[in-house]
Amino acid sequence: MRDDRSFIELKARQRAQALLDEGSYRELLDPFEGIISPWLGPQGIVPQADDGMVVAKGTINGQPAVVVAIEGAFQGGSMGEVSGAKMAAALELAAEDNRKGIPTQAVLCLETGGVRLQEANLGLAAIADIHAAIVDLRRYTPVVGIVAGTVGCFGGMSIAAALCSYLIVTREARLGLNGPQVIEQEAGIEEYDSRDRPFIWSMTGGEVRYRSGLVDALVGDGVNAVKNAMNEAIAKGVPAKHRTDNYDDYLQRLTRFDTRKQADAEQINALFTGEDKA
Repeated sequence: MRDDRSFIELKARQRAQALLDEGSYRELLDPFEGIISPWLGPQGIVPQADDGMVVAKGTINGQPAVVVAIEGAFQGGSMGEVSGAKMAAALELAAEDNRKGIPTQAVLCLETGGVRLQEANLGLAAIADIHAAIVDLRRYTPVVGIVAGTVGCFGGMSIAAALCSYLIVTREARLGLNGPQVIEQEAGIEEYDSRDRPFIWSMTGGEVRYRSGLVDALVGDGVNAVKNAMNEAIAKGVPAKHRTDNYDDYLQRLTRFDTRKQADAEQINALFTGEDKA
């Protein structure tokens, strides 16, 4: 059935429902379970009953699947102890299913600024668990990441995105290790103006990341476009070689890059496509 809605405009729960087969959606640890962060309330921050993390079981094309979606509207999609544990546990259970002979697919909807500063080391530990769980699971089944917008994917969770077997983005997506505001705060507005949207998207937007070979599919923002790209990625199976297996090549490229000059989109594209003349 055709779905003409904008995937970008959907909330996390709606995204998970849209990706799973109709009628198969079953949420684990839903809001009625009241699994909230114990660290937000004491700081005067209103918690959310699911801590901004939706974990859903169901089927994709009739096969068992888990879809994990981060709610970017809650705390900027930031990862804390509870939300991180929910994602890590879902991926770990999917890996156990695969080891038991129950093929279980995995899709991650990533809208996150990275670790939740209020939870510091607890959030960082949870993200490390997510990284380990992705690497474990991707041996058995493709782990498909989707960064649609509008929050983007930054911090430790950008590493999680890079660890995915396949990564799908829209033009509205952004992907980078540090968010624009963080770079501006540390390096100054002359280095990186977080309010300059054309500049930011030219450096970390979905289109330039696709041209750089750091993601596998650039799609429109409609539900059908995202779902078709997801199905195509799953159909490819486990890659013979994951992008992260090329870490040595990426390190050599970064080492050669001249950081004394202000980078631009052309340089970024050349760096990652192997056309740099440094």
